[in-house]
Amino acid sequence: MADNEIKEVKDQLQELKALVTAGSKNVLSVNDLHLLSGLSKSHIYKLVCSRKIPHYKSEGGKLIYFRKDEVENWLCAIRVPTATETDRAAVAHCVNNPIEKGGKYAG
Repeated sequence: MADNEIKEVKDQLQELKALVTAGSKNVLSVNDLHLLSGLSKSHIYKLVCSRKIPHYKSEGGKLIYFRKDEVENWLCAIRVPTATETDRAAVAHCVNNPIEKGGKYAG
């Protein structure tokens, strides 16, 4: 194995170790959140600054932490329905709100 291949394998193992470690924590740092979510660190700081993501600060206010369960709920807060679900909702709406004579909705 060439030196560059060995280095690449070591780098991948380090990344895997970091992911496993971050995944087992209940309280995440910015770096942990970056690894687990794929969000860039700068975007995470922007979300914190604008108070769009639930977070905690250390007593001195320099360190930022996130509860894993809160971040997971935040990440999954806005569910986008599938095309099939949207089609079914449209059909149900049309069935439940028929058009009156003259082209006006009954509902």
